Amino acid sequence: MTGRQLDEILSKYDNDSSYLISILQDIQDNERYLPPDTLRALARKLNVPLTRVYGVATFFTAFSLEPRGLHTVKVCLGTACHVRGAVKVLEQLERDLKIEPGQTTPDLLFTLETVNCLGACALGPVVVIDKEYFGQMNTAKVQQLLDTYKKKHQDK
Repeated sequence: MTGRQLDEILSKYDNDSSYLISILQDIQDNERYLPPDTLRALARKLNVPLTRVYGVATFFTAFSLEPRGLHTVKVCLGTACHVRGAVKVLEQLERDLKIEPGQTTPDLLFTLETVNCLGACALGPVVVIDKEYFGQMNTAKVQQLLDTYKKKHQDK
């Protein structure tokens, strides 16, 4: 992130450190993670200890200190999804993406995550990519779903 981009984010919050969470959210929205150089610059510009910035960044699981994929793939492992085959769907995603939950593909296209519940139990097993829900998933549908998102990326 450039210094100018960081300054634009900070100006939205009047350079007020009490908005640190919102500032970090904006940085992550822009960069898809919280780069160490940007966190150091942020601490300097807000005149707060770097430990405070890192404390907030590491406390909330929504923040990532590692680069994340353009698309976040979440697999529900809640009870309803689990009994309907969510583990097999997850295993297929792991094979196709060649990563495990919590990891990002080397091309930075996908990050794989698991969640305990997505609140769409009737649709289980459920996979969410970014904010789009895909219900009644099975292993046969996984590759087609991933291909759709790969194609979207190639078309841009």
